[in-house]
Amino acid sequence: MSGGQQRLNVVPTVTMLGVMKARLVGATRGHALLKKKSDALTVQFRQILKEIVSTKESMGDMMRASSFALAEAKYVAGDSVKHVVLQNVRSASLRVRSRQENIAGVRLPKFEHFSESDPSKSDLTGLARGGQQVQLCRAAYARAIEVLVELASLQTSFLTLDEAIKTTNRRVNALESVVKPRIENTISYIKGELDELEREDFFRLKKIQGYKKKAVEKQMEAAKGYAEEKRAEEMSLQKGISVGAAHHLLDIGAEKDDDIIF
Repeated sequence: MSGGQQRLNVVPTVTMLGVMKARLVGATRGHALLKKKSDALTVQFRQILKEIVSTKESMGDMMRASSFALAEAKYVAGDSVKHVVLQNVRSASLRVRSRQENIAGVRLPKFEHFSESDPSKSDLTGLARGGQQVQLCRAAYARAIEVLVELASLQTSFLTLDEAIKTTNRRVNALESVVKPRIENTISYIKGELDELEREDFFRLKKIQGYKKKAVEKQMEAAKGYAEEKRAEEMSLQKGISVGAAHHLLDIGAEKDDDIIF
């Protein structure tokens, strides 16, 4: 059968036809669901891309402002401001925690920043010289870190979504180009084989009916011959003639009967 390589190797039966139809329904439903999932992921992917672009633009402004704030702090407080800050800091004041967000069955990592330090402890930093500029520099870098954390979260989600979209599109293409055509070809093959078996059964029944009809005709001819033989024997006994003569008389009577006109 043509296209045999694009179908499943199954036995063409009515039960298998039902199984293949159920598999086709499942493949069609799965294809529709995966298509919707791919569309939803693509929408989220484009939204994250726009957010990444805007965040990168704002990050440039934040880093520039932070650099200027650091330069101002060094100018006012002197180069020793670095040692003063290091003496007053024992641990990181800004920390990052992660969580997961579910988007159409895909878990996207999200990063959030939070503060664990007491702001009052750093109020006395640079009290002797340039304290105000140090606090302004600290606030500027804190805002820059917030933007960096947001950008890292967006970039990670972007890469995760990109991989999920590729995987989903591969599944959609596999169902659309391989699985569904193969099942449809298998269903067509099973239907063709079942139709062929039905035609063979019909032809077989016709032949059997023909053989039975011939057998009945032979039986009727044999019964007719036997009845004629019995009549010939009875006539030979009644008239005292031979069986052959009785057959001859019966044949003559049959010819006369055929010539009677009503």
